[in-house]
Amino acid sequence: MATPPDVSDVSDISDLADVAVTTAARARAADRTELPPIVPRRRIGRRLSAAAALLVFAMVLASVVRNEAFQWDVVGRYFTTAAVLDGLLLTLWLTGAVMVLGFLFGTVLAVMRLSANPVLRTLSWGYVWIFRSTPLLVQLLFWFNIGALYPTLGLGIPYGPQLVTVKTVNLLGPTLTAVIGLTLHESAYAAEVVRGGILSVEPGQIEAAQALGLSRGRTLRRIVVPQAMRSIVPTAGNMLIGTLKGTSVVSVLAVHDLLYSVQLVYNQNYQVIPLLMVATLWYIAVTTVLSGGQYHVERYYARGTSRSLPPTPPQRLRIRLTALRARLHALTAPGGR
Repeated sequence: MATPPDVSDVSDISDLADVAVTTAARARAADRTELPPIVPRRRIGRRLSAAAALLVFAMVLASVVRNEAFQWDVVGRYFTTAAVLDGLLLTLWLTGAVMVLGFLFGTVLAVMRLSANPVLRTLSWGYVWIFRSTPLLVQLLFWFNIGALYPTLGLGIPYGPQLVTVKTVNLLGPTLTAVIGLTLHESAYAAEVVRGGILSVEPGQIEAAQALGLSRGRTLRRIVVPQAMRSIVPTAGNMLIGTLKGTSVVSVLAVHDLLYSVQLVYNQNYQVIPLLMVATLWYIAVTTVLSGGQYHVERYYARGTSRSLPPTPPQRLRIRLTALRARLHALTAPGGR
């Protein structure tokens, strides 16, 4: 009859097993510490191209700063004059008014284009076709000379007496003509932007809204448009910047925008280049602010489309500075490489 093993023998076997496991773990740790460090691949071509680009940029910047023909002292003297600031305010007002009115009218045209009514679809398509086919300057000149076609405008009974009449020359001044021409031109492009954004929404969203009993108008306001904004905002931001720069064309109508105000100044002192640089710097400054606003609006409407939002430029800069600080600390530490 077999006798059970002694208790002391069992404990010895357990101790031996623990020692074996510990020895194996230490061996694996030693193997991991002995692995060579992973060194990133050195991309010589990328560094050379970056250095060449920085060199060219430095050369261009030095040529602009050191070129006495720009007359930077004159630029600084006229940069904040009353005439220039008044023109800048009118440019900003024109840009804001045209974008708001253009997108309001463009949204109506987009809804007409997507309507089941063939008459509304045809009228919307015809409007977009006409105003996208003619240059903006031609449209502005046409509206500026509208008095040749309609000397007076009246309100009254059809084929009967006119209750109110007004001369077109007195009604449409240069500024109002610029607002009308720019708005009608921008609304044609805004209609296509809004239509593309609406079509980017999945049809299942509309079907779900219909299953819940929501009306067509409420479905458009509460479900379709908020999701379409993610596709509309980038193009709308580009249109806003384009409209800001496009308002300079109204100078041909003697509208006192930024460019026309600058032209009035250099027609008196003949400092053409410095005054054009004043307008250029103001356009760059306003465009930079609008681009930053567009970035944050896009980031706002991107919520829910990804697990985490992309970092903002200050956050990205902070991350890179933290990584650089950690790298410098590792290099300066004892035994660092």
